[in-house]
Amino acid sequence: MLFSLRELVQWLGFATFEIFLHGLALLAFSVLLVLKVDGQASALSWWVVFVPFFAADGLSTYFTTIVSVRLFQDGEKRLAVLRLFWILTILSLKFVFEMLLCQKLVEHTRELWYGLIMSPIFILLQLLMIRACRVN
Repeated sequence: MLFSLRELVQWLGFATFEIFLHGLALLAFSVLLVLKVDGQASALSWWVVFVPFFAADGLSTYFTTIVSVRLFQDGEKRLAVLRLFWILTILSLKFVFEMLLCQKLVEHTRELWYGLIMSPIFILLQLLMIRACRVN
């Protein structure tokens, strides 16, 4: 079952532009990942492969800050703070997951086990389930 754009905006709390931005980052990441795994660009480090996600997170944070400031100026103080808190929580958990995964792929350490790497995603999924129940 695919979600409509309206449902994605409602459940995730992202604007349409931010969803488009993260979709483009996923596309660029996929191309870099295929090039890295296939051996065509074996000189690429894993940090370079993850750059589209890091850039999308940064741009999304910048966009959210601008939107929250505008909402705050328009008198929607509660909505501005809630939106800023929600988006920064999602982006922080996503960023921690990306950093841990990239570190694991680069260093191959035993101290960094996959349960620890996936824990931000588990927390994010629980938060999204709670938000989905509140929205509907």
